[in-house]
Amino acid sequence: MTRQKIQLLIIDPQNDFCDLPQDWWPLDPVSGQRTAPALPVAGAHADLQRVAALVRAGGQGIGQITVTLDSHHRIDIAHPGFWQQGDGGAVAPFTPITAQQVRAGEFAPRDPAALPRTLAYLDELEARGRYTLMVWPVHCEIGTWGHNLHANLKAALGDWETMQLTQLNLVLKGSNPWTEHYSAMQAEVPDGTDPATELNRTLLAELAQADLLLIAGQASSHCVKATTEHIVANLPAEAATRVMLLTDAMSPVGGFEANAQGFLADMRSRGVQLATCDQALPLLTANLQ
Repeated sequence: MTRQKIQLLIIDPQNDFCDLPQDWWPLDPVSGQRTAPALPVAGAHADLQRVAALVRAGGQGIGQITVTLDSHHRIDIAHPGFWQQGDGGAVAPFTPITAQQVRAGEFAPRDPAALPRTLAYLDELEARGRYTLMVWPVHCEIGTWGHNLHANLKAALGDWETMQLTQLNLVLKGSNPWTEHYSAMQAEVPDGTDPATELNRTLLAELAQADLLLIAGQASSHCVKATTEHIVANLPAEAATRVMLLTDAMSPVGGFEANAQGFLADMRSRGVQLATCDQALPLLTANLQ
């Protein structure tokens, strides 16, 4: 039997997105306090445990693994430190902000010089019709524990690298502070001065080589959704049938469950396969060299 080219794409499997047990939280040597995940997604820890188990049990059948990393600076257009209320007060996480509200003076960038560029961004974001800007807690800050991979998954991936004598394909996204970057394929509003925000044609070409592309990660309402939508939109229509979403290896951000459900239904209608990790495992074990 000819060996298939099976790839695994794991989107943003990082500590800050995981509802980790407290005994997984590290001790901060500066504050003396435990460091909690910044933006935990209910179910994410169990999701990534299942992905780790899948890699351990079926890794010999996987030819390439790509891992994306949400990678932000503290001051970012989608973080609280960028914004203030009209009266100068702080803006709380999970606050949506529209261009109309900014023009009305309800919200403003803390740096007045940033106002024209901010409004231009919000106008373009809203014109694209995919998202309203959301102020998230500071998360996946470059250099922090929260930016790191889920520990058990990282161990499984390390064993896979050793076994396969190869490296993970690590893809960082989100470091441009002027645009949201849910999708690993491109920013919500690409910045013409920053190629890293444009469509990642190199990654798209690599994923297009797969006979079967398994997708897992966080969160099904946002980064998994946006990444998969861009993959399907930029590959030939028939390629959608070679994509498989591992439905028990992704969870939605709380309050955005309908986004995730709509995403899965839309992908199924386009020919994308939906399966659990247990259902995918036989495909991997049958694909051994």
